[in-house]
Amino acid sequence: METKISRFWKLSGGALGLIMVLAILVAANIILSQFRLRQDLTAEKLFTLSDGTRAVLQKMDRTVTLMFFFTGSAPEVPAPLKTFAQQVEDLLKEYELASGGKIHIEKYDPKPDSDAEDLAQRYGLEGQMIPPAGPSLFLGLVARSGEQQDIIPLIDPRTGDLLEYNITRMIHRVTTVKKPVVGILSPLPVLGAQPSPYMPPGRQPKSQPWAAFRDLGRDYEVRSIAPSPETLDPDLDTLVVVHPKSLSEKTLYAIDQFVIHGGRLLAFMDPFCVADQPASSPMDPYGGMGAQRSSTLGKLLDAWGVTFEAGKIVADIDATTPLRSQNNTIEQSPLYLSLTKKNLTANDALTAPVNSLMMVMAGAFSGTPTGGLRMTPLVTTSARSTLTDAMMMQFDPNAFRRELKNNPKPCSLAVRLQGKFKTAFPDGAPSNEPANTNSVKTVDAAFLKESLQDGNVILVADVDMLYNDFCVQELNLFGYRGFQPFNDNINLFANMVEQMAGSADLIGIRCRGTLNRPFTRVLAIQAEAQSRWMEQEQMLEEKLQASQRRIDELQRQKDEKQRFIMSPEQARELEHIRAEVLNTKQELKQVRRNLREDIEALGMKVKAVNILFVPALVILAGILFAAFRRMKK
Repeated sequence: METKISRFWKLSGGALGLIMVLAILVAANIILSQFRLRQDLTAEKLFTLSDGTRAVLQKMDRTVTLMFFFTGSAPEVPAPLKTFAQQVEDLLKEYELASGGKIHIEKYDPKPDSDAEDLAQRYGLEGQMIPPAGPSLFLGLVARSGEQQDIIPLIDPRTGDLLEYNITRMIHRVTTVKKPVVGILSPLPVLGAQPSPYMPPGRQPKSQPWAAFRDLGRDYEVRSIAPSPETLDPDLDTLVVVHPKSLSEKTLYAIDQFVIHGGRLLAFMDPFCVADQPASSPMDPYGGMGAQRSSTLGKLLDAWGVTFEAGKIVADIDATTPLRSQNNTIEQSPLYLSLTKKNLTANDALTAPVNSLMMVMAGAFSGTPTGGLRMTPLVTTSARSTLTDAMMMQFDPNAFRRELKNNPKPCSLAVRLQGKFKTAFPDGAPSNEPANTNSVKTVDAAFLKESLQDGNVILVADVDMLYNDFCVQELNLFGYRGFQPFNDNINLFANMVEQMAGSADLIGIRCRGTLNRPFTRVLAIQAEAQSRWMEQEQMLEEKLQASQRRIDELQRQKDEKQRFIMSPEQARELEHIRAEVLNTKQELKQVRRNLREDIEALGMKVKAVNILFVPALVILAGILFAAFRRMKK
């Protein structure tokens, strides 16, 4: 009997202990669920709200409701999409915690014919049909604050790394009462081209705004300015000039006075604008090759002490981009600049969040600013770069190599000017009247020769960096058209506009979707090999030119009657040239072969480390643990 009682108490005690352990675990989970204890161990802090986001949340003076709509209960929704939606929801919870109660999160599952579906459609969200015959998929976000509201109609998982930036911009939009006024002056259709009145209604081509300018209207009051204005609206906060080609004197004067009166200027100019593609004609069958494709601010730059050679483009051997040539081979182009962190000013809020840029046939700024101004480089090339003639490059793609050999130097691709600006028109506004008239010139009452307070101007020596072909890839998700950046060109442009016209806090938000992790060692090997290749090609060219001069000299020494007959000296010289050309080509092939072997060897080392290092580390840890236990015994 006592044995049975003892067994009963043992069993009941074990069960009670198990119940108590489970109760402790449940209580611990409930308590710990109130705390979000996490540690972001990624190098770029990819899962932590940026400082810019926290600054925006701290400055909020009103509450914001974020309404997240996702059709999560539908079994037809793919599992990866559900995982992504959970990541979005987790990010929204981070906003709720960081806001100190100013942001409220509401989650809706818009099932077919439900009130949640009606609510989503009322806010402008449109469901996308899940193929082949599934329900409508909703994956969108609405931000509300009072009467202000903003939406993301469809959150594309392929651009999910831009989500923090987009959510913070939504919050900033609905909490900002007055939008800054931004004027866009450009001969290019950056805001979309208006259909021609002479085209039939059904045949009018559609021209969408460039991706860089597509969402400006959501943050600013955007005004399109005529190509050659004589005056600018006095309430403009910022003027964005893109490709200022052949501006009139009165337009330059209007920009000059705009800057001097405190307006902020962001100007993109170009020595050879690829996006400016004139239509071909019978007189110019090469598609406008002879047309002017350069742009500059002319005498304004002269007045500020800035030099910009409109006919010179930058070649950088350390920032090459692989391009497919006409003979279907991959070549490294030093005119298409792939720029990384080392080319950006690290301690500037404008460029600090930027990781990679692409500039195409860009120009460069130099010179000494006039008194009262200071010039800060924002984007620069490497020391192995030079300026080369843009027109010559169209006929001789290797022309830059001679100049690179003689005069390598860093070039400034983008600069900031700050301080007091002096006018480029000391005599006042330009007049339309002939210079020999005796009429008295009237002076504008608002005319200033020098700014009364410090101004701010940003100059960029490339227009094509804003062109869709060089910054985004067009995407289509369930019929929704979107863009995925493949570099930080648009982010840098957005940072510039925001610093000049909007909230500087938004610049602190990292755009993690374009994080570029280049193999720097591979790029260094390629640059070194290409440098050797260029030197050998230059030697070959010099040998060929010397041999050609020798042949011409022998030709001049011959009799007029024998000018079409090859002399023995010429035959020997030609044979010598062929041998030299053959030997040099073999040397170039060996350089390329060595390049490939170095890259393959480096790749094998990286694979070996990735495959063997972690298992070796686990084995070593096991051996050390076993040795420790044995020593302890």
